[in-house]
Amino acid sequence: MMKLYTYYRSQASFRVRIALNLKGLAHDDTYLHLEKGDQFAADYRAVNPQMVVPTLIDGDTRLFQSLAILEYLDEKYPNPPLLPADAAARAWVRGFALINIADSHPLVVPRIRHYLTDDLGLSPDQMTGWIKHWIGAGLAAMEELLADHRESGGFCHGDAPTLADIGLVTQVTPARTFGADTSPYPRVMRVYDTCMAIPAFADAHPSKQPDAE
Repeated sequence: MMKLYTYYRSQASFRVRIALNLKGLAHDDTYLHLEKGDQFAADYRAVNPQMVVPTLIDGDTRLFQSLAILEYLDEKYPNPPLLPADAAARAWVRGFALINIADSHPLVVPRIRHYLTDDLGLSPDQMTGWIKHWIGAGLAAMEELLADHRESGGFCHGDAPTLADIGLVTQVTPARTFGADTSPYPRVMRVYDTCMAIPAFADAHPSKQPDAE
């Protein structure tokens, strides 16, 4: 069975949990409390020198960084696919997902927030403003892309969830956590609601995890 190192509030872990659920892959979870510094313990540093989650162990294969894990899962366990068959569609789906994975999310993770507050002295209100700004920028881009994409409807692309939908859901979730206004993004929220009606998404939500607080 696969082993997943995770934390309930980690949006990167959330992405991997969704993919594992969509593909029906069983996994044994090890919970690391990022706010208490569990990720800095020597035994976990030996597993993942970057000291972040998720890390996925599949047999003798050790995987890190959520996008790499998602693409590995899609290649090794291809059904249902997370990427379209057409090259142009794959590029669009990847690009859409990367708005969250590579742009917005890295700016609001705990280690960035702690640096801004603990080292640079941002106030709680300034930190909340920082988070809402970068999450909102990503949501705005997603909204425009969905408006222009002919293959968008209930999902970002086509009639089934893809990597793009995983990225969208993990953009909206922290927006709600930090009280950002999502009303300017009706297309984004339509897709979010479609996805969250699917058990694979709903069961992966941070609030449903055994280590949720």
